[in-house]
Amino acid sequence: MQDARIELLQRMPIFGGIKSEILQFLLGVCPIVTMPTNEFFFREHDEGDSMFVLETGKVAVLKSWRGQEYLLQFLKEGDCFGEMAVMDHCPRSASVRAVETCSAIRISAANLYQVYAQDLKQFALIQMNMGREVSRRLREADNLLFSAKMGEPLADSRSTYDPTPDTLSDVGWQWKC
Repeated sequence: MQDARIELLQRMPIFGGIKSEILQFLLGVCPIVTMPTNEFFFREHDEGDSMFVLETGKVAVLKSWRGQEYLLQFLKEGDCFGEMAVMDHCPRSASVRAVETCSAIRISAANLYQVYAQDLKQFALIQMNMGREVSRRLREADNLLFSAKMGEPLADSRSTYDPTPDTLSDVGWQWKC
């Protein structure tokens, strides 16, 4: 199982170029969490000090506005979320909810500090990779904002998330426009 987790991390941009022994060390100190369907990994505005690497399952990234939750995106196996809180120590900017039962590697700032103590160069590479990933997402958000400002319709921009199980599809979703 450890080898599969190392391979999963090595396929991710944040851990690109990181030595197997450092990933093995990191996995040795990081817990694996299981999240049942419709439960939150965290909610918008929660304090956060960890990121998650999704091993199995699917999650929805949600943003609240005027009492409604709006879907920003879905994430699947191999995706990560929560890294902004590790980098800036600010409250969560969105909520992440399990669409189906999920398993994830929880990597805290303290876990990354242990990498710092073990191998400063590898720690620096992880930090640079995290910065690149956050910058990539910022560019994507900038492009969406610009498109919206220029009047281009965005298909998902007015979709809300409704987790009421008795009125939803097999994964618990209903779209309201």
